[in-house]
Amino acid sequence: MTWSRSKAPVGRRAKVSKGALVALEKAQGNPNFATPVRLADTLGISVSALLEGPAEGRVRVVSADTVMPLWAGEEGGEARLVLTTSGPAPVEVWRWKLEPGEECPSHPHRTGVVETVGVTAGRMVLVVDGAEHPVGAGQTATFDGDVPHTYRGSGTGTCHLIMTVHIPPAPGTTV
Repeated sequence: MTWSRSKAPVGRRAKVSKGALVALEKAQGNPNFATPVRLADTLGISVSALLEGPAEGRVRVVSADTVMPLWAGEEGGEARLVLTTSGPAPVEVWRWKLEPGEECPSHPHRTGVVETVGVTAGRMVLVVDGAEHPVGAGQTATFDGDVPHTYRGSGTGTCHLIMTVHIPPAPGTTV
C-alpha cells in the first residue's frame, strides 16, 4: 500500500503509538480492545481482516469458544469476534457477555459503520452519544456507529448478546 505525503502515518491517524504498532507486528504485548478497532477503522477494514487474514473455503463454521476474547471485563464479561463475512462491505459477528454494571465504551467508528445488538438473555443499556437505551432479552437495537457508544450490563443477571458491525465499502470500491 502506498501512502501519499499528505496523509499522516496510520498509527497517528488511528491514535496508536509507534511502539504499540511494533509490538503488534511482533505479536508481543496485550493491546487494549480499542487498539485493533481504531486500526481497522483507520484502514477501512474489519477487525478480523486485520487479525485473521484471508477466509478459506465457501463455508466457514466457527464455535465461539474457539475464539479468544478481544475484550474482557473486570466482572467476567467478554466480547469475542466470531467471524467476519468476506466482500467489499463485510459484516462482523460478535458474541458478548456483560455482567450487571459492567460496561465497555467504544470510540466512534468511521462514517457509514452501523452496529446492531440483539440481546438473547438478560438486559443491557446501550448508550449512544450520551443517550441511554434499555435493551432486554428478545429486543434488538441498531445505530450509526460514528458517535461514542457504550454497552452496559443491567438488571440482576448476565446479559448475552449478538452484535453485528456493518462496514461500508472502502472509498472507490464497487459492491
